[in-house]
Formats: sequence, C-alpha cells, structure tokens
Amino acid sequence: MASSFGAFPKVVRDQRRKFQDETESSPDLFIRYTSVQHLDVARAALAKLLNVPLNETVFVQNATTGVNTALRNLAYAPGDVIVYFATAYAACAKTVASLTETTPLQARKVEYQFPISHGEIVQRFKDVVKQAKDEGLNVRVALLDTIVSQPGVRFPFEELVEVCRAEGVLSCVDGAHGVGHIPLDLGKLDADFFVSNCHKWLYTPRGCAVFHVPKRNQHLIRTTLPTSHGFLLASSDKPSPTNPLAVSEGATKTSFEGLFEFVATVDDSPYLCIPTALEFRDKVCGGEDRIMKYCESLAREAGDLLAEALGTEVMCEPGIDPKDAAASQIRRCAMSNVRTPIAVVDETVAPTVPAGARAVISSQQAAFLCRWLEKEMLYTYNTVVPHFAHGGWIWLRLSGQVYLELEDFKWFAGVEKELIERVIKGEAAMEALKIV
Repeated sequence: MASSFGAFPKVVRDQRRKFQDETESSPDLFIRYTSVQHLDVARAALAKLLNVPLNETVFVQNATTGVNTALRNLAYAPGDVIVYFATAYAACAKTVASLTETTPLQARKVEYQFPISHGEIVQRFKDVVKQAKDEGLNVRVALLDTIVSQPGVRFPFEELVEVCRAEGVLSCVDGAHGVGHIPLDLGKLDADFFVSNCHKWLYTPRGCAVFHVPKRNQHLIRTTLPTSHGFLLASSDKPSPTNPLAVSEGATKTSFEGLFEFVATVDDSPYLCIPTALEFRDKVCGGEDRIMKYCESLAREAGDLLAEALGTEVMCEPGIDPKDAAASQIRRCAMSNVRTPIAVVDETVAPTVPAGARAVISSQQAAFLCRWLEKEMLYTYNTVVPHFAHGGWIWLRLSGQVYLELEDFKWFAGVEKELIERVIKGEAAMEALKIV
C-alpha cells in the first residue's frame, strides 16, 4: 500500500529533473560551485525542522550508510561493547557483526519479541548494560531505533537515549523511519549520533538521509564512507588542496561540514530537493502536524480493518486494548502490524499448533512464503505490503500515507484474504520454496 523505499510528488520530481538538467548542461560549474549553494539551503531547511544548528547537519545517502559512518569511525579497545536490540534492522545488525570481526568490539543483544511494552524494553536494556559492566567491560555505544522496521512499531528511543546518557554510553539512533513520520526535536533529544532517511516519509527522492552529529562528537567522525576529499590528517588544520569544491575552502564552515560536502561523484539531487519537499508538505498537505496526525490515524483504522477482515488481531502491548489510541505506545506511529492466520512452528521440536491458526508452516519456509506473498501482490495486484515472521506467526505491516485513504485498505483486505486462502489450500507452499 506504500512503498518501502518511499515516494515523492510530481513537484519534487520536476525539481529534481531541473537539478539534473542543470548538472548536465555544465557539470563542472554545477558540481564544483552551484550545487554547494543549494546543499547549504537544503541543510538549513532540515536543521530548522529538526531544531539543530546548521553546522551539525549533513547528508548521507541512506540510514544504513549513516549508521556505518558513526559506528565505523569509533575507535574500539579490548573490552569495549556495543549493545543492540533484537529487532534492529538486519543490515545494521550485520554491521555490528562485521565490527566484531574487524575490531576488538564485543556485541551484546537485548533479547525480546513483540508484543512488549516500552518499559520492559528499557529495563532489559538496563539489565544488559549492567551485566556487561559487572563483567568489567566498557559499554561504548548502543544502537537504537526510532521506529522498528519489522514489526513497524514505535521504539522508546527517547527514554533509551536518556539511559545511555546516564550510563556514559554513546547513543547511535537509527531513525530510518523518523523524519517526516513522527515529531522529532533533535536538539531536545541530544543523541550522540542520529540518522534518518528523508526519502521514506519526507517525500524526497531516494536516497537521501540526514546525519546529525552534535559538536561535542564531531571530532569522532574522522572520515566519510568512502573517504573523500574532505578528509584531514589528524595533524592538519587546513582543508586539503585537492578538494575540488573551491567554495568550501573558505573559513565559514567547520571541517565536519566540509567532510560531507563532496563524497565521490554521485547524484546529490535528492538532497537538494528537500526545500521543495518541505514546501509541498506545508502548502499542499497542511504542514507537519496535520500530515502526522492523518497518517497515524489512517494506520490505526487500517490495522483494525485488516484484523477484523482476517479474524485476527493488531499487534499491541500485553493488556492494552489496541483500539485505545492513548494507551498503546508501540502504535504511536503511522504503521500497524496485523497478524495473519498463518502460524510458524519450529520443525526441530514437536510442533504445537496455536489456536486460531488456519495454516502452519515451518520456520524454514517462512521467509520464502513472505516473499511469495509480496511477489504475488506486485505482479498480480500492483501493490505490496511487507510480510514477516515474528513470535510464531506471519504478520503484515501497513503504512498510512497522505496519498492513501481507508478505501484503499478495504480493497487490500480482499487481496490479502484471497492470498491467504491460496496459502491455506496449499497453492503457495511449494512455489514459495522456489523463489530466489
């Protein structure tokens, strides 16, 4: 119902093409000089939206790049630990794994599965940090989410950043689904590193992400990925003479800003479209508050509708009525997770079929079946809703967007029910295993 990779309006598309045409008309002029001016305007617009200084705000291509930039710039010593969470985005979890192979860093995971309350997540984090410290280890950094990708739930990042501060742990926030999705005041949050995609919810072209690093931590970010012209040797205090962007050689910008001003030859036009995207959100959609309220309300209604159609439930904290908007913390976002009647069992032990299951698959089949469902949606119905295995069931994730309304989800309910019936009849089981 909404692209996992974001969507943007025609006015933003047209602005991007203007930038691309201007680039092609005179590549040297645009890349060396003109683009930098547009980049500063875009950074200023986003810094104002997020309530942070301009000189703490730069761009990277996506949230995964931002997380890698933060974590790979830190120097690790024996005994250092990174704490991450069971529902971390898979690419970021693999970044953690990669770091444990190439540095002395150790990793500790906060284990849980949804549904779970924010309070319980925070307590489990505290317990993991305490356990590591009791072992004489140094908890160097923690990797947090704003909105978890799968399941699509709000994460207690505000409380966790506070815990990190109290414990002397660096906080690295993966806000891939943050900016444009939920209210963000990064000045108030004051995380040590924060990255958020603009192409998912802010309506910019992809890839485009904001990377915020407060001044106190900018000395830790020694290089971009890849290392480029803005890199300075530790013994140097002057811009590199090989920097192709002459306008960046002035004294008005910090070395941190210069570091990210030109990172290899890529299409930077998505960054430059941020002012146009913000103008569209303000003048056409009615502003940030109206957008976020509409999308969250739509996601709630859509989740309730799908759950009723499937005879299942919306993911919510234990003991909370999922329809109680004020009570549920994990539903305070523009995503809803609906359980399908397809159960997932561990084939290595004697399976227990849960009540309400209309089909049962093995855990080995789950990923293949989810891809089959998504592929059938794309090729047959020209839509897609992510499906994933979690806590012994197959779930689906819905997103509310300004270009959708409840009628779209009523239509999708019929699509989902039809596909589920095909699974129950056995049509999908063997086909799923063939998908590569």
